[in-house]
Amino acid sequence: MKVLIIDDDKLVAMSLRTIIEQEEDIDVVDTGFSGEEAISLYEKHEPDVLLMDIRMKGMTGLEAGEQIIEKNNNAKILYLTTFNDNEYIIKAINIGARGYIIKQDFEGIVPALRAVNEGQNVYGNDVVESMQGMIGKPAGGSAFDFASYGLTEQEAEVVKCVADGLSNKEIADTLYLSEGTVRNYLSNILHKLDIRDRTNLAIFYLNEKNK
Repeated sequence: MKVLIIDDDKLVAMSLRTIIEQEEDIDVVDTGFSGEEAISLYEKHEPDVLLMDIRMKGMTGLEAGEQIIEKNNNAKILYLTTFNDNEYIIKAINIGARGYIIKQDFEGIVPALRAVNEGQNVYGNDVVESMQGMIGKPAGGSAFDFASYGLTEQEAEVVKCVADGLSNKEIADTLYLSEGTVRNYLSNILHKLDIRDRTNLAIFYLNEKNK
């Protein structure tokens, strides 16, 4: 796996490189220290995963990530930041980032890189708790119109349960369904809304609910 590291704190960038290069199956192709460098180095190396900070001088990691993903639809960006900020989290997900983890979780960095490389989305525990807190806030605007998205009443209930952070088993118990039926509902919902996974589904619901 080829990894590109971007962080405007050179000491942090070098520390990350040292940690990651201990893994035999991971090659750190380069390190950069700005959003502008992230764009140029991504084009140069075409890494499997871009590990990048968010808040940097000049162009932010989010701005750089958005430009990279616009040109490279399959780009896999994992954000590593000290800021568990709701606005940053939503922006990262909306631009198509594959993960968002907090810098203090050094032991989770390598597993997160592997998971993102394999096509999974990765969010640290603190980030998941923050997202669930956002989803739990009362709506500020009109009610979410599920029917306008072609969702049935049962599918709407499944979406609400996902937004509440329930597992498939918990959804099945709550709605008196089998886990297999819940999986089928989720598959249909994601297809109808053209959404990648349940985390993005929850964020989509949050955004639409609070318009």
